[in-house]
Amino acid sequence: MALDLVDYEKRARKAVKDFWKKRKAATQKQIESGKADQGERAGVTSGKNMDGFVALVIDIVRANGLAHAQIHQRRAVLTLPGYFRPTKLWDLLVIHKGDLIAAIELKSQVGPSFGNNFNNRTEEAIGTAHDLWTAYREEAFGKQPRPFGGWLMMVEDAPKSRSPVKDSSPHFPVFAEFKNASYLERYDLLCQKLVQEQLYTTASLITSTRSAASGGEFAEMSTMTGLKTFVTALAGHVAAEAARLG
Repeated sequence: MALDLVDYEKRARKAVKDFWKKRKAATQKQIESGKADQGERAGVTSGKNMDGFVALVIDIVRANGLAHAQIHQRRAVLTLPGYFRPTKLWDLLVIHKGDLIAAIELKSQVGPSFGNNFNNRTEEAIGTAHDLWTAYREEAFGKQPRPFGGWLMMVEDAPKSRSPVKDSSPHFPVFAEFKNASYLERYDLLCQKLVQEQLYTTASLITSTRSAASGGEFAEMSTMTGLKTFVTALAGHVAAEAARLG
């Protein structure tokens, strides 16, 4: 049976459009209330910016054989046991018949502070994955097949995210692929390496300009980290688990 990708490109454009609209609305609301956060933070703290991508993931799960799976979105039920810490809060969990099917992180970054945020996101992504798989090895989720671990990142396409970045490493040289790489290129490399090192089943990066609030346009940096790779891998994993669990 063919995988159902639920017209993901159209759905993604709507998700991107909603992302920018929600950021703008949240910022405007806080300004009007006189409680606006500093800088870009006002648009981030609303917490609902990636809801369109959450809906896309849910529909992929439902359409590929797990229509009755438990898909958790509320904060109170999004924690998994960790190995290096007691628990970890995820953005989306899929559980069916007692098995953890998928654990997914959905993140975003908007300028202007790309440098600090990139480093924070990198450390967070690596640490989260290492904790998950160590907990899995120690049977924190019981004896079960390896779940799907997904990391989806949306980054603003802007001059500061596309400009070459210089690094200072006085004692040893940085890897060649990072030299003068922009933050978008670095995010792409991060996603590729997260998958190559088996830290995530798939890691995806999409980019979008603020003007996409009208049409939802987005772009990808590479096939390996593209959205189609993400949704296809997720749909395939879900279909396999649906067949296994019946």
